[in-house]
Amino acid sequence: MLPNKDYTFAECLELTWAHKARYTNEEILERAGRAIEEGILNGTTVFRAFADVDNIGELRPLEGLLALRERWRGLVHIEVVAFPQEGIMRNPGTDLLMGEAMRLGADVVGGLPWFEMLDEDARAHIDWCFELAKKHDKDIHMLVDDTDNTLSRSLEYLAVKTMREGYQGRVSASHCGALAAYNEVHAHKVMDLLKEANVSISSNPHISLVVQGRYDLEPIRRGITRAKQLWQVGVNVFSSQDDVADPFYPFGRNDQQEVASYVCHTAHMTTRNEIDAAFDFVTYNAARALRLQNYGLDPGCKADLNVLAAPSVPQVLRLQQPPLCVVRDGRILARNHLQREFFKT
Repeated sequence: MLPNKDYTFAECLELTWAHKARYTNEEILERAGRAIEEGILNGTTVFRAFADVDNIGELRPLEGLLALRERWRGLVHIEVVAFPQEGIMRNPGTDLLMGEAMRLGADVVGGLPWFEMLDEDARAHIDWCFELAKKHDKDIHMLVDDTDNTLSRSLEYLAVKTMREGYQGRVSASHCGALAAYNEVHAHKVMDLLKEANVSISSNPHISLVVQGRYDLEPIRRGITRAKQLWQVGVNVFSSQDDVADPFYPFGRNDQQEVASYVCHTAHMTTRNEIDAAFDFVTYNAARALRLQNYGLDPGCKADLNVLAAPSVPQVLRLQQPPLCVVRDGRILARNHLQREFFKT
């Protein structure tokens, strides 16, 4: 794969084209399988994986991730999102491929409305995704307003559409960077709509720090959405690892301790209650967004847990040591041994 030169969204997207045109099931299973294994060692056992569905890779990425889901069934929880990476209105034929993707067994309807060429197309994109989701009774997860552009405003339409379709609690929106660029009056209007619609917002600070603000001179924006404000007004905010060693992000370890730490740094969440909240972003709030059943540490919940090598959440995020033990459905999936030696001379 060609190296990045400037990490703009357009360049990152273009670099994926030649690669995904050559996807095979075997290659996806091997490459994505390594990411799953690394995630398990770092304590991640729930994955929502986005499969590009478009006229370039067609359904090969989706078929590869469906095969991945089957290969790891019984060990970890994998949801496959049918994701129109190239848009729907601007990539004719994607609508038919998306429909087929759901018939093949995709778990979630994805969307990328802000990438359409016109505002009216972005709204039509959202409308179409809701129709598809309702037809198959599936949840929705869109990447929304993943830009610094203050004129990108598909998030508020998504919130209103969610309420009008009675889809409260079944819609998630990732990134939402433009929300941070709005003036305060409009931003609070949108945040109130999101709370009323019960739309979950995923802030993925790793990728936002790298991709957003690329056209800024100093001061350069952080690029993340209003994660702290959204949490304060009562929106379900969650976070996760978005991208692992791909054209959009050169790092990534599927380590939710690292993700929560990034949230604390980028959203100025450093008081004790804020640190605890950031840890909830990658645990309870993420489970709520994915509508996982029997999640938590209460009696009767599923035995899905990590044994962490620190006595408190602030210490967990300060040290970021791999979990001593990773348990899924009562089964130990991984152990980590930390051995450190100090030689005083």
